[in-house]
Amino acid sequence: MKIQKFLLAAAATCAVFLAACGGGGGGGSGLVGGGGIGGSGVTNDKGTIRVSMTDAPACGYDAVNVTIDKVRVNQNGDAPDTASGWVDIPLAGPQRVDLLTLTNGVLFPLGEAPLPAGKYQQMRLILAGNTQANPLANSVKPTGSSETPLDTPSAQQSGLKLNMNVDVPASQVVDVVLDFDACKSVVKRGNSGHYNLKPVITVVPFVNSGGQRIEGWVDTSLAGSTTLVSLQSQGIPVKSSLPDSLGRFVLFPVPTGNYDLVVTSVDRATAVLTGVPVGATTVTTVGSSSVRINPPITSVRPVSGTVSPASATVRALQNLTGGPVIEVASLPVDATSGEFSMSLPVGAPIRAPFAANASSFGFTADSAIAGLYTVQASSNGNVRNTGIDASAPVPQLSFSLP
Repeated sequence: MKIQKFLLAAAATCAVFLAACGGGGGGGSGLVGGGGIGGSGVTNDKGTIRVSMTDAPACGYDAVNVTIDKVRVNQNGDAPDTASGWVDIPLAGPQRVDLLTLTNGVLFPLGEAPLPAGKYQQMRLILAGNTQANPLANSVKPTGSSETPLDTPSAQQSGLKLNMNVDVPASQVVDVVLDFDACKSVVKRGNSGHYNLKPVITVVPFVNSGGQRIEGWVDTSLAGSTTLVSLQSQGIPVKSSLPDSLGRFVLFPVPTGNYDLVVTSVDRATAVLTGVPVGATTVTTVGSSSVRINPPITSVRPVSGTVSPASATVRALQNLTGGPVIEVASLPVDATSGEFSMSLPVGAPIRAPFAANASSFGFTADSAIAGLYTVQASSNGNVRNTGIDASAPVPQLSFSLP
């Protein structure tokens, strides 16, 4: 099969999250792979960059494997792959990673390198190709099916371009995490049995000082792969994870700031905590082992349709009374037919302001917007919105974008 090195089509998605820099590390996060994120010597005119990878949950897959062949950085955000100024981050050979093992704050260390101090504005991430000798270097295992190759675009030979804005001071170490959203990055191609990789990755710099982390609990009845916990800003997810078998979730690393924490689960109303703070040096705790998020049971409404081009993305938004806007569902579109489908809660979302060390959350139902959603399709910066009422059957939707 062809050697694949690919270009991210949705660079604008990454740009939302690149500006912030805060703390990381500390209790609760795991490291996968050899060596961890260890120390490195630096000279007076050089700093060190350390690169690791994490993942948002994937929907409908038991494994999503990618093999990282090379990571490169450059101070020039517009430099082509043949320009000067590139610094390679040494890897211990090609790194095959199952992205679905990298949730709940787990990081996979890729490599580190000394490099001239300064601001770095571009990263290139290059995948190894699926070959006869290694046909599953990049692969996906749909739930209930066998592992199959994951096709990666081969037209670009320079690697995936990621915009970044990372200062590397002299004699200091900077950690950078590549947050790979597997759910949005794996796209089914009709009934062919083939899957495309349409990579959605954000770059998050952080300082290893104990913060940039949220830990919390959902009811144990919500533990498992049908529940998603996401941290959002103005309806844009910044970080998401699945609760573990005990209902505990970890969101890390997250740029410092204030966010809305959104919990969605099959047959449950959406739960929203507003004004959740993320600090540089402290861990934000949401509830406790005895104070857990437990949204009420509700019926759901199937919503489906088609979008053109098939490379577009589709998501469902809800505008809470008085704000904020939240994303309730987001899904890839079939790469061949442009078809999409989702199920949305009919019942009212519940909401509450965040309060540290509270003995209860104090959720109230936002009844005025029960079942009301905006389904949004987007492609290459073009956006189309359609309002729906899920309290009654929803006709097939159709979007056409340039």
